[in-house]
Amino acid sequence: MADVARLAEVSSQTVSRVSNGDPAVVESTRQKVIDAMKELGYRPNSAARALKRGDFRVIGVITMGLASHGNVRTLEAIASSASRAGYAVTLIPLDAPTQGDVRGAFSRLDELAVDAAVLIMEVHLIDTAALTLPPHVKVVVVDSDSTGRFPVVDTDQRQGARTAVRHLLDRGHGTVWHVAGPEASFAASRRADAWEAVLREEGRRVPPLLRGDWTPDSGYEAGLRLADEADCTAVFVANDQMALGVLRALNERGVRVPEDVSVVGFDDIVEASSFIPPLTTIRQDFAQVGELCVEAALRELRGETVTGIQLVPTTLVERASVAAPRQDAEER
Repeated sequence: MADVARLAEVSSQTVSRVSNGDPAVVESTRQKVIDAMKELGYRPNSAARALKRGDFRVIGVITMGLASHGNVRTLEAIASSASRAGYAVTLIPLDAPTQGDVRGAFSRLDELAVDAAVLIMEVHLIDTAALTLPPHVKVVVVDSDSTGRFPVVDTDQRQGARTAVRHLLDRGHGTVWHVAGPEASFAASRRADAWEAVLREEGRRVPPLLRGDWTPDSGYEAGLRLADEADCTAVFVANDQMALGVLRALNERGVRVPEDVSVVGFDDIVEASSFIPPLTTIRQDFAQVGELCVEAALRELRGETVTGIQLVPTTLVERASVAAPRQDAEER
């Protein structure tokens, strides 16, 4: 910094102000300092600046893995939003949902010098892991329920599922079968609860719930079972990847979609419009979820009190996988 100051013929304090983006520096002086920095190859010492400011301008993200479409899209949005705010993102993936792995991830938050953390994980893992959080780290949780410990940002899972089920009922189907996600998943539980609630509100029969693990293979196994149910004319699948497996199974069994069975998914992955037939699904706004996570974290860092749950609405994307039931559907 002293070398830059000598070359630019300004004080070291002025160099510091330019490095920190101080708007009060006269433009001609700012340019002299920038030119001197370029000539000398000067780069501000980020570690020293962090120590001086008392923050690191880094947001840590702990996630259960990157196989999930939703996790990847949310992480992408968090990284973009954080970058616009001048923050870097450090990723800490969890290999398994064990207490030891969760405790280890939280310990790394302190080692990696982060200001805030976004947790893309089930809140029960946080509550049961006897966690000791670094006292300076602000926390926001994604895709979970709230115990009052942390602010939560999530897609409105119930609203999305209710929209999917009502869409099928409005097309004339007597009831709707459901292929749910893993039992331990918060999102899967909320979607399954909403599916059942709508059917009961409408006085419809609640078929047995089928459960998968978010993968196309598990959807395929569920689809084979559905193909044997002669009275199944409509299916709500808890994510698009399982819906892909359902479509494959029904096709192999000679069950046509949507002529014999209508199918609605959840997520609106990029490939959903290229399924055969193109999949009607519930779109999640992962970009907004990520932006709200960063916004909540920054508000906490400014000393604001952030509590409760922020829910991001979903939208129905209509494509070709839904139709009115055939009159002779029960004889399929």
